[in-house]
Amino acid sequence: MAQAIMVRSLGGPEVLKIEGITLSAPGPGEVQIRQSAVGVNFIDVYFRTGLYKSAEGLPFIPGKEGAGIVTAVGDNVSTFSVGDRVAYASSDGAYASERNVEISQLVKVPDDITLETAAAMMLKGMTAQYLLNQTFKVGPETTLLFHAAAGGVGLIAGQWAKALGATVIGTAGSQDKIDLALAHGYDHVINYRTDNFVAQVKEITNGKGVDVVYDSVGKDTYPASLDCIKPRGLWVSFGNSSGPVEGVNIGILAQKGSLFATRPTLFSYVSTRPALEACANSLFEVVQSNKVRININQTYALADASQAHADLEARKTSGTTLLIP
Repeated sequence: MAQAIMVRSLGGPEVLKIEGITLSAPGPGEVQIRQSAVGVNFIDVYFRTGLYKSAEGLPFIPGKEGAGIVTAVGDNVSTFSVGDRVAYASSDGAYASERNVEISQLVKVPDDITLETAAAMMLKGMTAQYLLNQTFKVGPETTLLFHAAAGGVGLIAGQWAKALGATVIGTAGSQDKIDLALAHGYDHVINYRTDNFVAQVKEITNGKGVDVVYDSVGKDTYPASLDCIKPRGLWVSFGNSSGPVEGVNIGILAQKGSLFATRPTLFSYVSTRPALEACANSLFEVVQSNKVRININQTYALADASQAHADLEARKTSGTTLLIP
């Protein structure tokens, strides 16, 4: 019998309970996989608390990201076979030892990338891919600010942005995290707990500000993030780990310098098969080139998902966290 983490009521980490589940055969357009590892992301917290609504309602199995081996295929599946090494970044129900996945969500993992690495990087790495290469085209002339620099997306983005030639500024909440970010591509890292990051950004940029701010923190960094951006620059709000930004008056963008703002999601950037494959292949290539290293900093047993969430929310983690079924 397969095992899965079930959410039967919304709330804190304690609502994450492991249960035995009976897994049906894969349906048309699906494959069944035995999972090697599952990624833990802040979006999982949003679904657990009810900030984001599960399409299934209650109960549901959380999680978006994982990797494993195909063990069975459903009807009308010709592109995947038993034994294939596969991964996905945006398929609900990841917190399980085995599961069925629609092939529209899957990509094959290159032989020189481990399944654990794939599980650690798909959602976070593809997020970094679209942020740096599509939402804003980062290059040698770019100066950017990335909040939560020592987080899972932040560590990948720092390396990738540096490889693209950018000047990369980050924020983090402790000296250990600052040191980690500096070792992963960042030119400057500001301790947001002890320093005024707006003043520090202005000093670093000689008063000019940055071209783009990438902000997954939300409530705690708004509206100060806007004060870091040069006129006609871009604020990219792609998460809200400290709580959602509320009561935004669009007029503030005019007041701060005719700024642009966007609230992107990975789904919008990989909504077609060609877009998914292009994004994934771009990620695989930058990892295979060693321009971006994927470090798995924390692992927990699947049964310990509640502890993983508690540590994530308490900011005790850095980089990538995995659940191992």
